[in-house]
Amino acid sequence: MRDNMFTCEICGHEYSIDQRQTFGNQELCSDCFEQETVLCTVCGERIWADDNAGNDCVPLCQRCYERDYTNCIRCGALLRNDSAYYSRDDEDDEEPLCYDCYARNAQQRAIQDYSYKPEPIFYGNGTRYFGVELEIDGAGEYSGNAKTILALANAREDLIYCKHDGSLDEGFEIVTHPMTLDFHQKNMPWEAVLREAVTMDYRSHQAGTCGLHVHVSRAAFGLNHREQEASIARVLYFFEKHWEELLKLSRRSRRQLERWAARYGLKDHPMDILDHAKKGYGGGRYSCVNLQNSDTIEFRMFRGTLKYNTLIATLQLVDRVCDVAIYLSDEEVKALSWTSFASGCLAPELVQYLKERRLYVNEPVSGEDEL
Repeated sequence: MRDNMFTCEICGHEYSIDQRQTFGNQELCSDCFEQETVLCTVCGERIWADDNAGNDCVPLCQRCYERDYTNCIRCGALLRNDSAYYSRDDEDDEEPLCYDCYARNAQQRAIQDYSYKPEPIFYGNGTRYFGVELEIDGAGEYSGNAKTILALANAREDLIYCKHDGSLDEGFEIVTHPMTLDFHQKNMPWEAVLREAVTMDYRSHQAGTCGLHVHVSRAAFGLNHREQEASIARVLYFFEKHWEELLKLSRRSRRQLERWAARYGLKDHPMDILDHAKKGYGGGRYSCVNLQNSDTIEFRMFRGTLKYNTLIATLQLVDRVCDVAIYLSDEEVKALSWTSFASGCLAPELVQYLKERRLYVNEPVSGEDEL
């Protein structure tokens, strides 16, 4: 009868032989086997629980931990290497941070790292949200200047943050949280922010290094993925068909667009352009309409500006293009002339801007210089 029994080397109790588990040359009962060993989440190797290099939720063997994981130096949280954040001051990426610790550290700084991406705060009612990235240059990447701009914009709620941008010489990037067009026009204090930037001797259009990028939520383009893809395809078609007019509105040179906002090329049908883009043609994230973000599409072709009318008109233009892409069919978008498109632009800032660029039904007007 004793031949049918064994003694667990962990707890010391006797069990029937059918409960025996063997691991590491030791005989264990089923309970001790489950409690004292774990499976590596990555490779599946069974290891002693005391040798777990991960945590209770993500057990790891030492080899997989050293290859794929690290820990936050502040709170000790387990992180995948590709999920770790690093301060801009940590040039050699030697001090990994989890998002929470990185964000707490970032809140104390006026100009965040380029990789900084807080949880978005959505302002306004609707589904079509616009996130603006405005680059300013020429007066220094100074925390004091950024704090002044932040104080103006964020007096009541957190509307913007500022980020480092390596493409600028002596400046930084102003980034808004997602806002509806109505919120941008009525609640976001753009006039005060732009005026203060000019007062501090920043420039955007005149700097020659700055862009004005507009993110639009993908959810705005349809109720499901199929509808969104069809609408986005029509956005691309509109840009390709009316490239010459949009080039004038961008205030950029052809050479600048080739570098920072390349086109995909006109095709017979909208979906042909989208398929072409998905195959890697164009400029990748440096395309006129960047499709590489999971939650937004990014309109990249516009030159930076510190002129209020131009900034608001740019948002109104993007909004009008979205309307065309969402509410017109493929055939209607293909047949749409620039004159018809422009005549449907009713927002006063956009009408003024179209007239300044001589793109509004032959009614040019003179405007203030870009800044």
